[in-house]
This record gives sequence, structure tokens and C-alpha cells, in this order.
Amino acid sequence: MKYLKTFQIIAIVAYFSIFLKGLIVGIFFVFWLVGTVFDFGNIDQLFALLAVSGLVVIFKNRNKSRTLRILLTDILCFFLLAAPIIGRLTAVSLDMFNYNEFIIPTGIFVLSYLVSLVFSCQQYLDFKREEV
Repeated sequence: MKYLKTFQIIAIVAYFSIFLKGLIVGIFFVFWLVGTVFDFGNIDQLFALLAVSGLVVIFKNRNKSRTLRILLTDILCFFLLAAPIIGRLTAVSLDMFNYNEFIIPTGIFVLSYLVSLVFSCQQYLDFKREEV
């Protein structure tokens, strides 16, 4: 459980550290999410709402033991958090994301969240063994 929480924290910190470069100024991805939630009338608002709801669910389920339902919501939250990143990647040219401030935190987020899912599966299997 300790490793699960550690890798989830690393994933969330990396997610907050993703940097988007603009034409004039760059911003952290989390600020883009918050701003886009209140930007009515475009598809990015939906992606931002999905990501914010995924973050809320992650923080809500953080200290719960992993049942099948919690495990499935962890997997769903990964896709909810990845949705705005994928949305940004498909909205503009990929050349605009070829910089370390985007690539490194995104890679750390994906890898550490996937590792936390492995630990979550392990905790679920241990929970199932104790139940039998």
C-alpha cells in the first residue's frame, strides 16, 4: 500500500508539472485545466471536466483498500486524466510538444500511474486471497 500511494503521488505531481508552451507565454497544464473548465463552448472544456473529476475520484479513493470497484475506477481515472493530454496532442501539430518540459513530466505521469495500477492490482489480489 505504501508503494501504491507513493507512485500515485509521483504521478499526480508529474501531471501538475506538465508544461504547455504558448505562442507568447507557457503555462502549467493544471492552470490550463482550471481555465478551460470555465471556457464555455469548446470540446476542451469536456476534457478538462473529465480530468478534474478524475483527480477528485483519485483523492477520494486514496486511502481505501483496493476492491474490484476501486481498481476499475483507478483504471478509469487514468483515462480521464489522459483525455485532455490526448486532446491537446490531436488538436495541434505534434511538433509543438517536442520539448522536455512536456515530454518528461508526461512520461513520468504515465509510467508512475501505470506502476501504481500494478500495485493496486497486487493489493486487490491480496485482498481477494484474504477474503477466501
